[in-house]
Amino acid sequence: MPDTVLKLSDIDSSRLNNLLNKYQLKLVIVHDENIPGSYWGDAEAGLIGNKLYARLDTPIHSIMHESCHYICMDNQRRAKLDTNAEGDYDEENGVCYLQILLANDIPEMLQGRMMTDMDSWGYTFRLGSTQKWFEQDAEDAFNWLKKHHLLTQNKPNFQLRQ
Repeated sequence: MPDTVLKLSDIDSSRLNNLLNKYQLKLVIVHDENIPGSYWGDAEAGLIGNKLYARLDTPIHSIMHESCHYICMDNQRRAKLDTNAEGDYDEENGVCYLQILLANDIPEMLQGRMMTDMDSWGYTFRLGSTQKWFEQDAEDAFNWLKKHHLLTQNKPNFQLRQ
């Protein structure tokens, strides 16, 4: 894991908790080696139902990415969620876009840091960086979020996809 990415231990988790609560998600900090519901293992965040599991060494971008999967999936998938968020290409792009927007709700992160951490971690986009994708090539992701009523006036509206 790159040492440069922002981790849960680097932030005031109360702001993160407040954000996740708006989406009916509960942050569960675990101290075990294995994170329940983690699809990728290691320090990556995990999802089971409406609980997002993380350790203090879990990257914030991982927490936000998994949270945004929860937000962007439909009720049917959310009801049976255990580890694998599933979803298609368009939803994945919506998840990435939304996690960048929501980064501004975490003062230690903000959008610029989120995009840098995503690049550092290995997210890949056609234009070569998260920022270029977000600014120049993410209209489809934005439109997907609007179509599913997850944005109001181009901002997150703290609603779950129905």
